[in-house]
Amino acid sequence: MATNIVSTTWKENMQFESDNPSGISLTMDAGEESGGEGKGYRPKALMLSSLAGCSGLDVVSLLKKMHAEVAEFRIDITAELTEEHPKFYNKVKVDYHFSDTELQPKKIQKAVNLSVTKYCGVMEMFRQFAEVEIEIFLHEL
Repeated sequence: MATNIVSTTWKENMQFESDNPSGISLTMDAGEESGGEGKGYRPKALMLSSLAGCSGLDVVSLLKKMHAEVAEFRIDITAELTEEHPKFYNKVKVDYHFSDTELQPKKIQKAVNLSVTKYCGVMEMFRQFAEVEIEIFLHEL
């Protein structure tokens, strides 16, 4: 069983630095409205970036294997937080945007479906606490 270890250190005020198994660190900070200086990633928003990154890596890899690469690919995520503390995402919409002159819709659909249902562990984690909706947008260049 694989294990990841991350160490997060308080730097000052509301700012923390977190390492990563890749050896790259990132800074997290609260916004000014919460006593921080806004000089880093917000932890909850970082979860959404992790979701997009996880699925995005899957999709790019799968499209490459299917010989269906695209010129542009973007994932937009809109997430709704609960009203009561502890606030967490209860609704998440993941929009996949693909652009190319010769899009291959069936292969794109298959790649996204495989990521969403089989490969992306972060997506599976989100499904444990949120309603997740997926939509694919194809844009001709």
